[in-house]
Amino acid sequence: MNKINPGVALVTGASTGIGYATAKALQNAGFRVFGTSRRAAERSDGVTMLTCDVTDDASVAKLVDDVLARAGRIDLLVNNAGMGLFGGAEESSTAQAQALFNVNVFGVFRVTNAVLPAMRRQGKGRIVNLSSVQGFIPAPYFALYSSTKHAIEGYSESLDHELRPFGIRVSLVEPAYTRTSFEDNLAAPDQLLDIYDSARAGMTKAVRKSMEKGDAPEVVAETVLAAAIDPAPKKRYAAGKMARQVSFLRRFVPASAFDKSLRKQLGLPV
Repeated sequence: MNKINPGVALVTGASTGIGYATAKALQNAGFRVFGTSRRAAERSDGVTMLTCDVTDDASVAKLVDDVLARAGRIDLLVNNAGMGLFGGAEESSTAQAQALFNVNVFGVFRVTNAVLPAMRRQGKGRIVNLSSVQGFIPAPYFALYSSTKHAIEGYSESLDHELRPFGIRVSLVEPAYTRTSFEDNLAAPDQLLDIYDSARAGMTKAVRKSMEKGDAPEVVAETVLAAAIDPAPKKRYAAGKMARQVSFLRRFVPASAFDKSLRKQLGLPV
């Protein structure tokens, strides 16, 4: 990749929100961009949209074959496709938790594994995985979603060490609250328990208030672009002011003080 011709980018989950903004930012920066969505979608900004279900091996294989047939290479993979789940951890069945991991974790595995052979043949490539501040801090009532992001953090950092001999680097982008339709599309637990009704309602208000003050998706998109073209890529990129603050506090504030502050901000009993 270079500033004049940065190459071919593949962005999963590019029909709305962060994925949409990221595809646009990369296209504006000179990348030839392919985006994915589960259902057929069209864009008028030069981004080529392809259908893909990241939970299906055959669908992922077809996606990568299609991109390689059209462009001959993949220089950048942005794993953005994902889903959210809000509720007490014990309110979800094992099947629901597995479905969440199938998208947020194993979906990343599938697409990455499908792209890696092409990147190895090229002798270079970049992979940027969308994580979250909830990938390194506690997330009450987002425990299962948070655990998928914790998994992606460990996977990405370890994978980066494995792939460096092939000229491939892996980075994480960690947003905080972002003004997208994420809140509206959160899955509900499949076995609601009355005992959590009050706390869940309070958390809903806290999340909605934080979302209103959150960053625009373009802030995250610009961070993805920065990670993609950084000549000395870092393992993690905080996306936005709040994410930078949370990252700093998590590293340097004593655990007990961080715990107390987190509960206070979320309206939970300290």
